[in-house]
Amino acid sequence: MGNHRADRRGPQRAAVDPTPAPTTREARPAGGKRKATKHRGATGPRILPSAPTVVGAVAILAAAGGAVAFGQGQLPSDGNIALSAGKADSLNGTDAFGFAGSDRANAISRDSDRQAQDDAADARLKQAVDEQSQQRTGEILQLANSAEKRADQIAKNLWVLPTVGYHLTARFGQASGLWSHLHTGLDFAAPSGNPIYAVANGVITDAGYDGAYGNKTVETLPDGTEIWYCHQSTIGVSVGDKVIQSEQIGTLGSTGNTTGPHVHIEVHPGGGDPVDPYPEFVMHGVTP
Repeated sequence: MGNHRADRRGPQRAAVDPTPAPTTREARPAGGKRKATKHRGATGPRILPSAPTVVGAVAILAAAGGAVAFGQGQLPSDGNIALSAGKADSLNGTDAFGFAGSDRANAISRDSDRQAQDDAADARLKQAVDEQSQQRTGEILQLANSAEKRADQIAKNLWVLPTVGYHLTARFGQASGLWSHLHTGLDFAAPSGNPIYAVANGVITDAGYDGAYGNKTVETLPDGTEIWYCHQSTIGVSVGDKVIQSEQIGTLGSTGNTTGPHVHIEVHPGGGDPVDPYPEFVMHGVTP
């Protein structure tokens, strides 16, 4: 019986499987996962990691190395990896983006230079404004000084009335038996003893008694005009005295050919013949 079975199997050829038989690990099961091949040894079975696990670990290490290389340009050869947290590194002078300390110093230096240039420009502008202001102030002061000098000159040329509390009794050119010819001046009648004032700045060139004029004082002005003050009761100045406008030079009286106390004023331009005093007073800023 048994031989018969063997004979029957003998002539049959074994079916040939085209897939090669696995050597060290089994074929992948239908679920898609591979199982580790069990190797038996002296101490028992040992399980080795599958190929996908090894490949994944290598990929993770490569990605980590790339991240480190991005921050510093390349992975250090000695294997020491230092990652910045984004703040400036106080030890090596760099930040998270790899800006070196020298670059930062250069940037700060440029900002400082720009600020210094701006400050210098502001200083130059302020100096120019100050210089213009000083120049303008100087021009204004010069103008003020010129105006003051001119005012002084005008004031010197202004006249004042020779006395106070007066009334006019005789004018220039009138005819009367009191005078040998036409009246040559302007009479300011006032109480005896009234002060007589210099009508302008000048120098006393004559002082004393002069016949019909009585006590007479002659003042010569800077332009050569002579002012005669006649019929004074007293003379208060001497020849050579410099007098200023409104300075008292004597007192009013009735000496000489007169009918009452008054001061007879004559005006002689350039020391020549007398002219009407009235328009001369008006021309010099005062109306008798």
